[in-house]
Amino acid sequence: MAAVFLVTLYEYSPLFYIAVVFTCFIVTTGLVLGWFGWDVPVILRNSEETQFNTRVFKKQMRQVKNPFGLEITNPSSASITTGITLRTDCLEDSLLTCYWGCSVQRLYEALQKHFYCFRISTPRALDDALYSEYLYQEQYFIKKDSKEEIYCQLPRENKIEDFGMVPRSRYPLVALLTLADEDDREIYDIISMVSVIHIPDKTYKLSCRILYQYLLLAQGQFHDLKQLFMSANNNSTPSSNSSPEGKNTDQSLMEKAGLSESEVEPLEENSKDCVVCQNGTVNWVLLPCRHTCLCDGCVKYFQQCPMCRQFVQESFALCSQKEQDKDKLKSL
Repeated sequence: MAAVFLVTLYEYSPLFYIAVVFTCFIVTTGLVLGWFGWDVPVILRNSEETQFNTRVFKKQMRQVKNPFGLEITNPSSASITTGITLRTDCLEDSLLTCYWGCSVQRLYEALQKHFYCFRISTPRALDDALYSEYLYQEQYFIKKDSKEEIYCQLPRENKIEDFGMVPRSRYPLVALLTLADEDDREIYDIISMVSVIHIPDKTYKLSCRILYQYLLLAQGQFHDLKQLFMSANNNSTPSSNSSPEGKNTDQSLMEKAGLSESEVEPLEENSKDCVVCQNGTVNWVLLPCRHTCLCDGCVKYFQQCPMCRQFVQESFALCSQKEQDKDKLKSL
């Protein structure tokens, strides 16, 4: 039908025919290039262009003080038979409760119960939520700011040397940190922290590490604590995770997330500035890749991460501009 119309139009007036075709060409070109302020039709865009044109949302972050700190001391020497040494760093008097051979299914059911039913703010609450489906429990009192080392070991009379082949129905060790004083639970939003720890045994010899950490809030939410891939060293990187003396911040973050150095991209040891301009201080975290590599000036120009080229869906600042100005005044 269109061909018949064009032929008829050409026979009527060749000049008018050329003018109509040229006008259609200009309008189509304008639509594709966005001259008229309209969005490009989806059919004319590929998947990468669709992602690239997606707006990057900036998350509004809320600062929350975490009263708990837990890390593994000498993970290379830890095993099911020899035990494990944990180092705590808590802002208030706390209780460390270790559950050996904890049921995987019961643990995640307990987290859901914290969200829907009752708050896991004490070891007794978690014990009830687990229905006592663990092999052994031990508990330690942690003094405020003590940074003491706790040696935990499964009793030899249990005669357990491994937890079977993967996938397993039990975690080797689940560590629960809760506030010892009931009054302190009214001060902090975070009332407990659950750490899932892998310990090597005869069957599965993956190195000792923290697999997951969950922060349980008084309002019923729980959050999975994940690592950031920092491009700055520990002298200039603001971080919410407390790192031990003499250890690099990046190493501590990887250990808390259960990652070894070979599982992530190598980080620049001496870099402390934005990877793009090499001048501004690194401040922005890009999601979902979690690379922390851009300053306040450069972040607005990137919709793809400059480290891994993944499209950025959201981003948030580690500290506000006011906090940066205060730090500068202190340094002066």
